[in-house]
Amino acid sequence: MQKLAEICIRRPVFAAMLILALTVIGAASYTGLGVDRFPAVDLPTVSVRTALPGATTEEVETEVSQRIEEVVNTVAGVQELRSISSPGSSFVIATFGLERDIDVAAQDVRDRIASVVRDLPEDALPPVVNKFNNDTSAAITVALAGNRPLVELTELADKRLKVQLERVAGVGEVQIIGGLERAIKVEIDADRLAAYGIPATAVRNALERQNTAVPGGNVTSGPRELPLRTLGRLVDAEGFGAIAVAEIGGQPVRIRDLGRAIDGTKEQRSAARLDGVPTVTLEVRRQSGANTVAVIDGAKEVLANLEKDLPADLKVEIIRDQSRYIRAALHEINLHLVLGSILASLVVFAFLRNWRSTLIAAIAIPTSVIATFGMMKALGFTLNSVTMLALVLMVGVVIDDAIVVLENIFRFVEEKKMNPFEAAKAATAEIGLAVLATTLSLVVIFVPVSFMSSISGRFLFQFGLTAAVAVLVSLLVSFTLTPMMSARLLRPEDTAGHGGKGGSGDAHDDSRSGFYARLDRLYARILKFAMGHRRSVVFLSLAVAFSIWPLSKLVKVEYIPTDVDEAEFEVNVGAPEGTSLAAMDEAMRAVEAEIRAVPHVRQVLVTAGGGFLGGVNQGSAFVRISPHEERRLSLPRFLNEIRGRLRKLPYLRPAVRNVASFNLGGGNWDIDFALRGPNVAVLAEAANRLRDKTKEIGGIVDADTTLKLDKPELVAEIDRARAADLGVEAGDLATALRLLVGGDPEVTRFYDPEADDDYDVELRLAAIDRSDPEAIGRIMIPAAGGRSVRLDSVVKLSERTTA
Repeated sequence: MQKLAEICIRRPVFAAMLILALTVIGAASYTGLGVDRFPAVDLPTVSVRTALPGATTEEVETEVSQRIEEVVNTVAGVQELRSISSPGSSFVIATFGLERDIDVAAQDVRDRIASVVRDLPEDALPPVVNKFNNDTSAAITVALAGNRPLVELTELADKRLKVQLERVAGVGEVQIIGGLERAIKVEIDADRLAAYGIPATAVRNALERQNTAVPGGNVTSGPRELPLRTLGRLVDAEGFGAIAVAEIGGQPVRIRDLGRAIDGTKEQRSAARLDGVPTVTLEVRRQSGANTVAVIDGAKEVLANLEKDLPADLKVEIIRDQSRYIRAALHEINLHLVLGSILASLVVFAFLRNWRSTLIAAIAIPTSVIATFGMMKALGFTLNSVTMLALVLMVGVVIDDAIVVLENIFRFVEEKKMNPFEAAKAATAEIGLAVLATTLSLVVIFVPVSFMSSISGRFLFQFGLTAAVAVLVSLLVSFTLTPMMSARLLRPEDTAGHGGKGGSGDAHDDSRSGFYARLDRLYARILKFAMGHRRSVVFLSLAVAFSIWPLSKLVKVEYIPTDVDEAEFEVNVGAPEGTSLAAMDEAMRAVEAEIRAVPHVRQVLVTAGGGFLGGVNQGSAFVRISPHEERRLSLPRFLNEIRGRLRKLPYLRPAVRNVASFNLGGGNWDIDFALRGPNVAVLAEAANRLRDKTKEIGGIVDADTTLKLDKPELVAEIDRARAADLGVEAGDLATALRLLVGGDPEVTRFYDPEADDDYDVELRLAAIDRSDPEAIGRIMIPAAGGRSVRLDSVVKLSERTTA
């Protein structure tokens, strides 16, 4: 380092170009850095989502979740395995050790899942394996509104907006909430089906056989070759009504004889309202590791182009936008970075009282910070709260090396009367080892932070390396640019003060009088006292060091601040099991009314259904309020006000919380207890007691349990003896119920040439029949000898409560 300093003093162009090259690389890299809230952290968690339409919770647990758990549990490195089963949906979460490569672990899970797919129920959809994303909330939420039918809005959202948004780089999923999907509805009348004695499976088979287009090969005639195609696809609802299901007495029985086929919509499973107006929303979630701001900017660009082509009466409005807070936070950090640099330079000027010396020392701040951007770009870092915090903290550190070297050069010129060139060489050589040791001591503090064996290490990886590189660049500046500039900018008369006395070095000049003299004398007295009372100083130091332990107990501990005031929050609402979508929608209207009664509420987006596992008894509200400077209540007090109002709705289980900024894989709860045992009923009782106890403990709000045994269901109990006498198989019985009650949305597809797209054909009982257990009991099921019998002849329908 000393040799490098000598070269730079003799070759100023070399020193300038060396530092300028790093600065130019950093400046060019800055424009290409991504912007995000937090570093991209791949947590060692893999999720497996599987759907089994129409299945109960118990069936999902035994037929899907347990089988997936058995194979996933054999993957190397699994530390925790848990599953969440709900009607029609299974969610299995595998957590691995931090040393496990998440990409390799995810592929191992996919390989194991591939081996169990054939053992899953025939109606189960293929399992979807994903790396767990630390940010499970939507990056951007878009509302499509207009004075048009909901089905038309859904069609536009699904066929135009969703398709274009899914093409944006980094988008992982686009979910539509509040829509009504178009479908051909084949509704069967239970009494007519029973009167004709036709089983449900016969209707499905007829739809599959008579709505198909199979390639017929090629017809070669001389020099021409023509492909042969059978036009067997139906193009309107009337065509489905004319399909013959069976023949009785020499006459065909068509679907219109058993019910009707209409061009309608599927059953609505979610509803959304923006400020009380029904709307269709699209929630855009990013892929794991994708840059949030880049995804949002890409989505906004697509939406801007699409809005030009949409009809004038339609409006696309962005409701939730995470980039707003990210950009605002980054702007504040950049502002503090600049202000900190200016203030640090002013402090140096206040003590050195010479603009040349201040410039020499202060030049280390921008060069060190800007050059660090080059390393960040090379390692794929982003401009986020962690990396920018490192740079802000380093503002006061990177100037230290330059000040130490400059001060020593200044002293050589002042005390030894050396010219600046010789002083720069000698002073840098004398102080070089100390400066190197000081800098490396900082490096060995920050670098290990990046390699801590915990989630904190993953989170602070970018912090440690960014801080270490900034310090190392400042070391390079102090041995190159600082001595070179000192040799050329410092003047002997600068060391003699500013009183116009020249280079006399008089003890009474400005640099040794006034405030600085008093400060010097105070420091000398303190040092003299400390050296005269060594034991007392040692004991005092130890007392201060050991006081850290009791004082740390008084400080609250939190991984990431949760009370950040972003002027928005969310309310998740759960209703009793068995609540229908219509009832949940009414409940959410009541929730919306209570929220709107609080002053400073600006916008409310309410959804019913469309939740995590597709339950219609779940709802949510996204609320935007006035900025904190315009309201009296802080965000925590505002949330407590909302909680107090929602207590007027005792039949609901609301959870009011700030919008989650980071998820460590344990869900959206601050505290998560897992109770385990062989008896589900005992577990449920213990969980409810624990939840009730939280009311007696201060500081806990919105406590709830995931295990609920109060879900009502209608069960079909088979009379095995009678079924055997009639030749009825349980599989045929279950299939008939699933077809006509649950509905088969994929029995076949309908092609609309005008829309140039195809849609599902849904087979179900008429709404009035499938809501009546007696009508369900009248449907026909296949029996031995080609006969058909009524369902209620072998099955007893009864209501019970289950998990």
